[in-house]
Amino acid sequence: MRKYILLNFDVEEFDAPLKYGEKIKPSVQFDISLMGLRNILSLLEHLKIRATFFVTANFALHHPELIEAIARTHEIASHGFYHSQFSPEDLWKSKQVLEEISGQMVSGFRMGEQQIINEQAILASGYQYHSSFNSNYYQGKRRTVHYCDHLLNLPISVTPFVRFPLFGLSFKNLPFPLIQFASQITLDSDRYLNLNFHPWEFTDISKFKLPNSVKRLSGIHLLNRLEKYLIWLKKQAEFSTISDWMNKIKP
Repeated sequence: MRKYILLNFDVEEFDAPLKYGEKIKPSVQFDISLMGLRNILSLLEHLKIRATFFVTANFALHHPELIEAIARTHEIASHGFYHSQFSPEDLWKSKQVLEEISGQMVSGFRMGEQQIINEQAILASGYQYHSSFNSNYYQGKRRTVHYCDHLLNLPISVTPFVRFPLFGLSFKNLPFPLIQFASQITLDSDRYLNLNFHPWEFTDISKFKLPNSVKRLSGIHLLNRLEKYLIWLKKQAEFSTISDWMNKIKP
């Protein structure tokens, strides 16, 4: 049975400093995310890797040409309308905006900030899957992919047993061999890895009021680490967009 890497990025307004009391203009929020996104796209093109991009409709409306260009190679999914706020109608509104801009059918949804959301509302809005949670024990969520009615639930990957999360914060703070080990045992167990990053991590964010765990490694240094990781992963499994992989595993 084949193994798959489901690499994905949350393309959003860089609003993280707002949580720590730092005012940041909307234009700067977009610029930071845009710079990191361009770095990511160059790396993916160099390595010939396809990924899934969960995009806020707000970001897409500010950079429609770029989202249209991304959609020619990668999958576009919804990350809501705005990153820092949500209302139920944002489910269908963001889907509509992203489909118009990208020219793709938008199948996937990810809630911002891992907030709890009604899964029936996601399904009713026309989505086929959602990937909104790190399935650790504290959230009480199932660890691996599963269906709820006709909606596929795809948690961010965590290791078996101890549920060590494989996401951006772990990736930038832990020794690289430990990341490799955790990735390998999870891939061997689950036959896939659902790996999530944020483009704004891949530009210099050292000047912002953020915890050291968030900003200690960013920009080119983090990009180089990601390149090393992706090259290693290519030897372990096949990269796929989430929607393509979902079609392969449908019962």
